[in-house]
Amino acid sequence: MKKGKLKILLAAPRGFCAGVERAIEVVERSLEIFGAPIYVRHEIVHNKHVVNRLRQKGVIFVETLDEIPDGGVAVFSAHGVSKAIQAEAEARPIRIIDATCPLVTKVHLEVHRLDREGYDILLIGHAGHVEVEGTMGQLPPGRIRLVQNPQEAETVHVERSDHVAYVTQTTLSLDETKDIVKALRRRFPNLLAPAKDDICYATQNRQNTIKDMLAQIDLLLVIGSRNSSNSNRLVDVARSHGVTGYLLDEPSEMDPAWFEGVATVGLTAGASAPEDLVQATLNHLRERYHATVESFVFKEEQVYFPVPKSLFESAASSE
Repeated sequence: MKKGKLKILLAAPRGFCAGVERAIEVVERSLEIFGAPIYVRHEIVHNKHVVNRLRQKGVIFVETLDEIPDGGVAVFSAHGVSKAIQAEAEARPIRIIDATCPLVTKVHLEVHRLDREGYDILLIGHAGHVEVEGTMGQLPPGRIRLVQNPQEAETVHVERSDHVAYVTQTTLSLDETKDIVKALRRRFPNLLAPAKDDICYATQNRQNTIKDMLAQIDLLLVIGSRNSSNSNRLVDVARSHGVTGYLLDEPSEMDPAWFEGVATVGLTAGASAPEDLVQATLNHLRERYHATVESFVFKEEQVYFPVPKSLFESAASSE
């Protein structure tokens, strides 16, 4: 670390997005209405602290529906599910509460519209991510083709090169996605883009905040879990612009070596990381390095997604 106090630029916006807040509220309200245990398919959001806190309240996280007993309450995570999972759940004597983020649902509806209009559909995203699996599973196998990078954009096969459309995973890197779209457009000049960006507002805002901040910092710290796509993308933004960045779940993971030669640190949090972890990190930096803190505000967020009506309907039917 350079001589003198460490300076922290605290990013805003940061942390929970409206979709994450909604998903957590759905689970907590379900616990209040139905009592424990509540079963959640996959992690409700990709943050180990959020998951562990809910687990302590009586939430059981499962990967397959056959782990849920008859009569159980099943919550679909914020990432969404395939049509096959949805149909499997509806065929079971279980109560279904869908906490899919409305922005993910928007992509699913877009996929069905494009399919009705006869487009070859490309999904820009990361293989194996649960959101991608849910989106790919909106249509029969082969109807949606995954494109992960510009190289795959150069080789992806389509049936009708003049009738191609794309959608994206909601938590991608803006820059990487632009490069992929550019490569696709070279091959398919009539490529149809989404009417409105599929990459979610919170992902865009958090990435753009970091981009604005980079000229003023020596190091970026991102609070978030390893399996959080949007948190990883924040680190990628810093590194792609020549600034060292680290992803950490909690203050104990910080290495003193990170701060050698560093005068100013940017601090942010992924869209599924709780604010108390940000504050704990700030407290650690204040205590260890006598750090001063300044807010770095990119824009205000005032987005709110209400919990699904199905939760209230389920509550009424359980009385």
